[in-house]
Amino acid sequence: MKSRLKIYPLLPKAYEILIEMEKFLATSDLDSKLKELMKIRASQINKCAYCLEMHVEDALKIGEDAKRIYALPAWRESPYFSEKEKAVLEFTEQVTELSKQGVSDDCYNNLKSFFSDKQISEIIILLGQINFWNRINVSTKQVYKSNS
Repeated sequence: MKSRLKIYPLLPKAYEILIEMEKFLATSDLDSKLKELMKIRASQINKCAYCLEMHVEDALKIGEDAKRIYALPAWRESPYFSEKEKAVLEFTEQVTELSKQGVSDDCYNNLKSFFSDKQISEIIILLGQINFWNRINVSTKQVYKSNS
């Protein structure tokens, strides 16, 4: 696959802002593995191969079990995810697919039973960020090149 366009050289300031957001999100008190699962699930939904490759690699580097990554598309039926993780994965799907139904009160209230308002705010920002990256990479057909 050949990329269509490289946005960074045309709009470096925009990328600097996105990188600053990544640095901010790295300071979140959310579990690192959970953050990667959210990024992977959103990227699966958005069919972003670039982000999928990057975040699967990142998740494996921090010790995420490959079985859980393989089971992620079927998280509802999988025994590998806790109720807390299932709550955030449901929220991830509803935020990523806003046009389908928005975010239901049941989904939000379930998330609230596991996370503080600050953590939910971090989750929302993280999901906005990964969905934005997905949209950049899918629309421009970026190809991931591993650093490892």
